[in-house]
Amino acid sequence: MKSLWLQNAGNQRTEFFPIPHAAMAGTGLFLRPLITSLRPTTSNFPPPRRNPIPSRLRFQKPPRFASSDEQTPTSHTQPKFKPPIRNPIGASLLSSIPRFLDRIRGDQIGLEIASVALPVVLALAADPIASLVDTAFVGHLGSVELAAVGVSVSVFNLVSKLFNIPLLNVTTSFVAEQQALDSSMQNDANSVETRDKVLGLKLKGRGDSDGRKFLPAVSTSLALAAGIGLAEAIGLFLGSGLLINTMGIPVDSPMHIPAEQFLTLRAYGAPPMVIALAAQGTFRGFMDTKTPLYAVGAGNLLNALLDPILIFIFGLGVGGAAIATVISEYLIAFILLWKLNAKVVLLSPDIFRGGFVRYLKSGGLLISRTIASLFTMTLATSLAAREGPIPMAGHQICLQVWLAVSLLNDALALAGQALLAREFSQRNYEQARVIIYRVLQIGATTGIALAIILFFGFGHFSYLFTTDSAVLDVARSGVLFVAVSQPVNALAFVIDGLYYGVSDFAYAAYSMVLVGLVSSIFLLVAAHMFGLAGVWTGLFLFMSLRTAAGFWRLGTKTGPWKMVWSEMETQIMEK
Repeated sequence: MKSLWLQNAGNQRTEFFPIPHAAMAGTGLFLRPLITSLRPTTSNFPPPRRNPIPSRLRFQKPPRFASSDEQTPTSHTQPKFKPPIRNPIGASLLSSIPRFLDRIRGDQIGLEIASVALPVVLALAADPIASLVDTAFVGHLGSVELAAVGVSVSVFNLVSKLFNIPLLNVTTSFVAEQQALDSSMQNDANSVETRDKVLGLKLKGRGDSDGRKFLPAVSTSLALAAGIGLAEAIGLFLGSGLLINTMGIPVDSPMHIPAEQFLTLRAYGAPPMVIALAAQGTFRGFMDTKTPLYAVGAGNLLNALLDPILIFIFGLGVGGAAIATVISEYLIAFILLWKLNAKVVLLSPDIFRGGFVRYLKSGGLLISRTIASLFTMTLATSLAAREGPIPMAGHQICLQVWLAVSLLNDALALAGQALLAREFSQRNYEQARVIIYRVLQIGATTGIALAIILFFGFGHFSYLFTTDSAVLDVARSGVLFVAVSQPVNALAFVIDGLYYGVSDFAYAAYSMVLVGLVSSIFLLVAAHMFGLAGVWTGLFLFMSLRTAAGFWRLGTKTGPWKMVWSEMETQIMEK
């Protein structure tokens, strides 16, 4: 025989009735309702409530046996009877709306993404606007000067994108990692000593006494930026004529002299521009995107003010436009370094302990990735040009629209990169997974929204580009490809940011080379068979393969992603 016991409020036991052992088998499902319906006979339990429970609710569980998710009415509340819901689906939908709104208001990750991404969008949009201002002023000099400046800017941007963008992305990831590590060490009892051991360098007479941090990744990035900037300046200055010839402008062309003049003067701005990009990467690693926005805005404003003065008042022509741009770049670099010096100790880097080799390796991988991407995009433009001037003009409009809307995707990628690098470096893998899911959700939503806007809105602003009806017809057909590809494009850009957030630079480079090779082969075949439609289909394939490669990497959970998902797999196995 086995007796059934219950613990009462006075820490005593009350025996209700004996139960045979044989009767216990198979009765587990029925004992709990029976036990909870019994009323104890001892006087040690609290006195009955003043407001008795209605008879229809009498057989509820006592507070002592109520589950954690159930609320027991207190002595001052009267439980209300809720009639059964006739439409549970509709009621569920209605009840989910407040929860959804509360989730939006309390979505800290979404707020962090927005706070990082929005200033980046404005900063990225400032450069195209400044280019439009330059184009407007130079255009008043004549068509020859305008075309010459266009060629020179293309050469300069090609060199800049090839070497500077990899440094920017690597700096953002490395600084975010080191910043997160430094912040976590501040909570340690021996934070200073532990941090010096981890970062591999001690402060000698300078340190946190003035509130500044010591991050070797920052000084290493700035030193590399100075070296790269000087190399670019020397190469552009000495090879300007050769580069202009390579772009298809011979020596006897009227565009050759102004193009070479602009590129030669523009070379003086390479060092401050690269240093400014490294400083922007540092601020992005700190998740401070407002300071770069203010600096870029001030520089572009100065450029717009100097353009008419130097071009027309001083009569410098194309050279005046180049000088105005160079001065604005020095101002941007000065503001960023001045603000950065207030946060970080700018010492000469310890090359080996500051991650110099790691910078070179990761930067080299991203350079190969950039080459593969530029080659594919350049091939698509070349194939479109073979279709004639009208198809090429329509293609150029679509391409510029595509690049313009990609600024928002770039900003989302940057936000995901900085947030993921912070959590990954601190081994907060659960939070890292939340960031991955959230950024992908926002990216997909943004892509769908952009697709709808372009599909229904392009016709309203298409006349801003040209009034040629033939070109507009080509552009409208091409915008269909642009609109449809926006969700895929957004996910591709966001996945790039996730790569960089966990320093998965090797896979990012190798996958891009393979994707670029496959897409280039398809472009050559499709453009020959279908013309401009084949070109845009090839570009859509290029972005789709990038997205597929990213999801494959996330799904296989290899490389650095193995650590991100390992904790979740362990929890699933334990359950």
